[in-house]
Amino acid sequence: MRDLHGRELLRQEVEQVWSIDRSEVTDNVYRFENGDLVLRPEHHDLSGWPPGEADQYTPILLDCFDRGGWFHGLFDRSQVVAVVTLDSERIGKRSDQLQLKFLHVSRSYRKSGLGRRLFELAKATARERGAKQLYISATPSENTIDFYLRLGCVVAAEVDPHLFELEPEDIHLECHV
Repeated sequence: MRDLHGRELLRQEVEQVWSIDRSEVTDNVYRFENGDLVLRPEHHDLSGWPPGEADQYTPILLDCFDRGGWFHGLFDRSQVVAVVTLDSERIGKRSDQLQLKFLHVSRSYRKSGLGRRLFELAKATARERGAKQLYISATPSENTIDFYLRLGCVVAAEVDPHLFELEPEDIHLECHV
């Protein structure tokens, strides 16, 4: 295993998240149909971040950082290879959830436990911040949803209307912290 080190990101490092190799080939996606998660064949060959994604989401991530969001990166030397972000805004009917806003691991570092490591760190941080649950709006790819389900996430009992409006194709999950 490579010698990785982790630490909180500085504000000026937030844009480095776009250097993570997001590429992935997936043949199935989940859809939420009639109250159930259903796996459907749908091929996607993602070769990286969609055009314009960095321009659109960098200001959102910087706003999250500025209001007290938590950003933790894993580095191979000076290169960021995985990042997890936890928003500071409380959501949910009881205001007891924090959104897991961003969790990505570079392609060549996947399947090595880094995603689980970052997820568990985010859960611990959410707990320290007084949250009862993480809220996750996850891309519907089979690999992504299966990852979260293995970690104990379930379909959100109550979907956050604002996050659903932003990403209606996502699968909205929650996890006790």
